[in-house]
Amino acid sequence: MLSVLRIENFALVDCLELAFGAGLNVLTGETGAGKSIILDAIDAVLGGKVSSRLVRTGTNRAIVEATFIINAGVAAWLSEQEIDLLDDNSVVVSREITINTSNIRSRSRVNGVLVNRQIMGAMRDRLVEITAQGQTVQVGQSAQVREWLDAYGDEGLSQQRQGVATAFSQYQQAHELLEKRRTSDRERLQQLDLLTYQVQELGDANLGDGDELDQLQQEHQRLNHVVELQQMSYKVYQALYQNDEETPTTTDLLGDSETTLNNMVNYDNQLQPLLDMVRDAQATIAEVARQINNYGGSLEADPQRLEEVEQRIRELKQICRKYGPSLSEAIAHYHRIQTELTELNDSEQSVENLEAQAQEYWQKLTKACHKLTKLRCTAANILATELIGELKPLAMDKVQFQVEIVPHTPTATGADKITFMFSPNPGEPLQPLSSIASGGEMSRFLLALKACFSQADGVETMVFDEIDVGVSGRVAQAIAEKLYQLSQGHQVLCVTHQPLVAAMADRHFQVSKQVIHQTKSKKENNGHREERTVVRVTALDNLSKRRQELAQLAGGKSAQDAIAFADSLLAQADDYRRKTN
Repeated sequence: MLSVLRIENFALVDCLELAFGAGLNVLTGETGAGKSIILDAIDAVLGGKVSSRLVRTGTNRAIVEATFIINAGVAAWLSEQEIDLLDDNSVVVSREITINTSNIRSRSRVNGVLVNRQIMGAMRDRLVEITAQGQTVQVGQSAQVREWLDAYGDEGLSQQRQGVATAFSQYQQAHELLEKRRTSDRERLQQLDLLTYQVQELGDANLGDGDELDQLQQEHQRLNHVVELQQMSYKVYQALYQNDEETPTTTDLLGDSETTLNNMVNYDNQLQPLLDMVRDAQATIAEVARQINNYGGSLEADPQRLEEVEQRIRELKQICRKYGPSLSEAIAHYHRIQTELTELNDSEQSVENLEAQAQEYWQKLTKACHKLTKLRCTAANILATELIGELKPLAMDKVQFQVEIVPHTPTATGADKITFMFSPNPGEPLQPLSSIASGGEMSRFLLALKACFSQADGVETMVFDEIDVGVSGRVAQAIAEKLYQLSQGHQVLCVTHQPLVAAMADRHFQVSKQVIHQTKSKKENNGHREERTVVRVTALDNLSKRRQELAQLAGGKSAQDAIAFADSLLAQADDYRRKTN
């Protein structure tokens, strides 16, 4: 139950503290007086969407703080979130909203502990149920209607919905695995084709020695310069060993040197090592001459072999450009893709097993959805009966209502599209509620719906923002009585323009706008006074003040007839409360 609401610099509120009580709490005031600002503050402190317009002009920070008296269930939940209780049965929720030139920031706390949006959302669901005029849009949304129906259902329905969510997750994983495998299979086949081509091309190239290209290039140089090599070989041979001209050869010169040294050794045997070296050199030169002569004689022009070598060089260079850059790297690539190709061939499996698994999970999902649909149909029938029972006292005794459930593509929430079907007049066919209900009918429908849910959701505080809009007279009285009935098991906060509803309140608050004079600082405006509009809320504990407010709602002014009418409303409300209790 909301016990205290403190607001600072929020919209038109400069500073305000309200103490609410059990039962029916009503806020009244002229149109535009700021009643909805109070409800906006409750919404904001429990994690609702905020904007810069909610921070009072001239300030950069707004604070809303709400104190709730909680039950054992909420206390246990707070303990699970590791949030300490201030005492056994109360919790303080606050939200600070700050703005600057570029953005807006807010921080939420529960008993002084900073909490995130998820915790605030869960906290809100356990503390307050807010019903506003904007929910008429939600009535036409299948997803929201589904959530309402499932919340109304029993524990079995809740468990089955969880089972559907699990089954959908399993099917989704199996389906994703299947699609991934199909994609992988396509990629594998493409890779298989590529590697098969590369292996064949490299295999046909008969790669073996990483130095083959270098060797071929050397052979190409030799074959391409046979004549030059022959000529140079003969020239070397002549210079070393045999010369057709009179010029002495290297061998001749070494022979002369040997003769001279031999004569010298006869006089000094210390020169014997030099003589030996000359003799060795003479033998070496003779061997070089012999081999160079044989080399030159072996050289022979071979155009066919030259063409073969050139063709092979072109082939290997092409291989290097595609798989190299060097021939050794191309050969290493060849060996690597041979292994990959073997692995790809060995890993080839069909997708039949994965398809069968996905189909199995699909069948489990559809079976779980079918069971959930049956449970929803049962809950829908019970809701329809109870809702019609709640609507009849609201001057809708001939109303027809049905929850339409039609098949839909399975999701994590089931395979149902759910619509509230409605007919307020006898003889008229059922049609979607959101498309045919008038404003007054929609108000009564939402009130009746919340009455049906009041025992199921476990929330102690119910907030209604002008739930009586579009109605008057007998219907307004019926709504007043329904709100009072709800307040016997819940705390009810209601913004209303109806004197019939206001007269039924256990606590009555008057909301009004006032213009105050505020002195600005000398720095801002030389200390001049300015006018500012603020919202003020007065608890009408005094019977005379309450009569005046009811008279104002009923007649627009405090005339004697209006006062008399206000007295009759209060008497009528007291009589109804006595009979009800």
